[in-house]
Amino acid sequence: MNMIDLYQELIRLQHDGRSSAMATIVQCSGSSPQKEGSKMLVRDDGTIVGTLGGGCLEAEVIQAALVAIEEGMPRSIPITLTEQNGGLVCGGKVLVFIEPILPQPHLVILGAGHVGKALANAAQLTGMRITVIDDRSDYANRENIPAADACIVAPFADCLQPGMIDERAFIVIATRGHQHDFDAVIAALRTNAAYIGLLGSVRKKAVLFRKLLDAGFREDDLARIVTPVGLSIGAVTPEEIAVSIVAQIIEVRRKRDARSIGHRACGRSLEADGQTKAAASS
Repeated sequence: MNMIDLYQELIRLQHDGRSSAMATIVQCSGSSPQKEGSKMLVRDDGTIVGTLGGGCLEAEVIQAALVAIEEGMPRSIPITLTEQNGGLVCGGKVLVFIEPILPQPHLVILGAGHVGKALANAAQLTGMRITVIDDRSDYANRENIPAADACIVAPFADCLQPGMIDERAFIVIATRGHQHDFDAVIAALRTNAAYIGLLGSVRKKAVLFRKLLDAGFREDDLARIVTPVGLSIGAVTPEEIAVSIVAQIIEVRRKRDARSIGHRACGRSLEADGQTKAAASS
């Protein structure tokens, strides 16, 4: 397989929202089955594209690549090629650099009003993949929100279809009314999103949480919801509120790998930083 095929597979995995890791031989000494610069792509299921020479060498690289994907951190591993390396009696040494390539963070904005539009604009600068959902076709469209990668017109109660949200996704709810917020929060709680943020005041939170408890949700469910959403920077305008929300999402992303973000920990640790002035109309 040539390099073009390898990078085409990498692009396909990114498009499908899958993780991978690129393993590159960066140093060789003595005899080795491949030269410096040789690459192998390791998919998140342990299958590979390309080769570094086979045998236990590749097996060791695959295991290290899966750890790098899980932790989201690059690593270098030195490998000595002996008879134990699956018959590779090369007698040399290689240093392999492994770089995890994670899918773009997916931000799903429920509500295409002023804050939703400003949030899409701010998030685009960070390289997120952005989906905007609203039940109004004249709002949820790319003419109105060109920063969005996708716009979906759907009722908030049924807007998050199976397979649309995974554990790396971030959901921000900024609808135009309490009932829409209620429907959107229920839809979000049915997913395994890493983050669920709700725009609104402390009073709005109290009213909504009471309704959710009356509807049969538990305190553990409510702990997943970050509200008021955004870092506490005194934001007032839609653009300022958007910046505070994006900053909080970045904080979550950088501090913890999205696979291991505990829903309860996320809700409790971020709630104190809630944007108390985010009650501005969306």
